[in-house]
Amino acid sequence: MDLEKRPEKPEAPSPRPAAGPVAEADLRASDADRDRFADILRDAMAEGRLTSEEFTDRIEGVYRAKTVGELEPLVRDLPAARTGASAAPDPSPYRPAPIPDEPDENLVAVFSSSTRKGRWRVGRRTHAYSIFGNIEIDLTEAVFEHQQVLVKCFSIFGNVEITVPENITLKGSGSGVFGNFEVESLEAPDANAPRVVIDGYSVFGNIEAKPKRGKLVTDLHKYVGKYVDKHLRKHHG
Repeated sequence: MDLEKRPEKPEAPSPRPAAGPVAEADLRASDADRDRFADILRDAMAEGRLTSEEFTDRIEGVYRAKTVGELEPLVRDLPAARTGASAAPDPSPYRPAPIPDEPDENLVAVFSSSTRKGRWRVGRRTHAYSIFGNIEIDLTEAVFEHQQVLVKCFSIFGNVEITVPENITLKGSGSGVFGNFEVESLEAPDANAPRVVIDGYSVFGNIEAKPKRGKLVTDLHKYVGKYVDKHLRKHHG
């Protein structure tokens, strides 16, 4: 009888379980994915669903996101998310956001003059008060970060003159009492072009708005969305 202990054969290693497919939410986000989600946010801001602060916070989140799952919560409460972020962007024109009740900027001229011209960012609402004074508002080189802009004018024995690029939409709604209120209406060929509305009244004064021939504004997309996205990409590396 052989009592010698024979060496045991080593057990074969257990085969590793096959790796399952990666969930869609765990997929790494591409630049194209981020651009699609950024388009949804831009449309939501244009429709008034997001404030500018909310848009900024979320767009920063879009370009910080590493996976598709990190992108989805940023648009979950928006209608476009129901049809899927991969859907083709809506080619319809931007819809203007509501005009705020309070002005972004006040221009005042009382027995004096005030001028706004050159390269400046136009707020959604600007008020101009001219009392025995003169105000010049030149929008021909301004940066339009909003599609709809309201300029409300009050002229009492004063003068307010507004010039705009010739390829935007210009509308007027005001009145003059022993004064002049004159707006040379324009309709832009591009539905996405800025829309400037002149409102107010003139008492023994003058309010005029007209285009400056030969001056053109760059398409709105340069300033809304694309400009912001490019800046944030650079900022976040």
